Amino acid sequence: MTETIATKTRPARPLRQLLAASVGNAVEWYDWYAYTFLATYIADQVFPKGADNSLVPLLSTFAVFAVGFFMRPVGGLLMGAIADRRGRRAALTVTILLMGGSSLLVGLTPTYAAAGVLAPVVLVVARLLQGLSVGGEFAASTTFLVESAGPGRRGLFSSFQYVSTTAGQLVASGVATVLVNTLSDERMNGWGWRVPFVLGAVLSLVGFWIRQGARETRSEEQRQGPRPGLFEALRRHPRESLLICGITAGGTIAYYTWTSYLPTYAELNAGIDKSDALLAGTISLAFFALLQPLGGLLSDRFGRRPLLLFFGLGFALLSVPLLHALRDSFAVLLLVQCAGMILLTGFTSISAAVNAEIFPPRVRAAGIGFPYSLTVALFGGTAPYVGTLFKDLGHSGLFPWYVAVLCLLSSAVYLRLPETARRELRR
Repeated sequence: MTETIATKTRPARPLRQLLAASVGNAVEWYDWYAYTFLATYIADQVFPKGADNSLVPLLSTFAVFAVGFFMRPVGGLLMGAIADRRGRRAALTVTILLMGGSSLLVGLTPTYAAAGVLAPVVLVVARLLQGLSVGGEFAASTTFLVESAGPGRRGLFSSFQYVSTTAGQLVASGVATVLVNTLSDERMNGWGWRVPFVLGAVLSLVGFWIRQGARETRSEEQRQGPRPGLFEALRRHPRESLLICGITAGGTIAYYTWTSYLPTYAELNAGIDKSDALLAGTISLAFFALLQPLGGLLSDRFGRRPLLLFFGLGFALLSVPLLHALRDSFAVLLLVQCAGMILLTGFTSISAAVNAEIFPPRVRAAGIGFPYSLTVALFGGTAPYVGTLFKDLGHSGLFPWYVAVLCLLSSAVYLRLPETARRELRR
């Protein structure tokens, strides 16, 4: 693709593009993460209590969390194909409407006491739909953001993938914190846990409206050319698909451990109060969001690989001491979370750019969506379940080593990764 065509098809209003991608993405992830922050309440209401093990309902809740992740590869493939065939904006419209509907379904899920086994069935269906939506969202929004960037700004634009993701998490965590601190346990267990999901359905409509003003980033040549097959990216680019899996494995386990599971991990293993754990998570997420553009700018200046190695080797060396340092102290938990957020920025701020720079434009969205979401499902989505299971089996000290080993394996991939920061993005 010549520079003339690339310039012609580049959107004229990059800030508006950022807003369309970021607001919608924030709403998507708010809906997704509200489940994690309210997992203990969902466990009490939707699942039967174990006869002699209080962790059984929580394990069931995190198992459903993991099940939703295993729909993400399907979403990445299907919505990625829509983005490659029909346009990035069309896929982004479908994903946000799907997320709004599934969030409402979670909010209306009956309790086990009222509906019996139907209650967890409804919850599973809702999480499957959310997984389909989130898998497609990452594929489409990653491609949309990076293709909207001007020369030398792909890292910066890439960072807004996790700025908006973190904003969604931050709002979800903040709403959960406010509810926990203002409502009694009886009201929280009765109806309070449902409020964030109903609110998420309303916010999805706002995101849908904003995305209607976005400009398509798929080039004219792609629009006029033959449509790619559903599995074309996997068939014609197996090396690139495997590369994305290797890049993502360490990043996703560290990300979901530090941004989602750590409050629950601290409750289970360090005896930290539930409200303190949520508050520490909210503060550290705000800190994390502020770091992302800085990471993106640094990668545009110095390259992607140095930041990835900073993340991978940092977590390989420090995951165990950081998680073992947790004790019944709000200050210690906050320090551990913020230290992890600094390291994590080396991955999150540039993962969208790295992924988009690997695949050609014809199959870019589907090519990113499936291997990325599959890896997240295998290692990120199962992180809360694996951590809770280790605790249940009496080996909670193994979980930090599990995180460290995966980050070390990804670091080996980063060492051999070609530098893509200064390559022209193929359109």
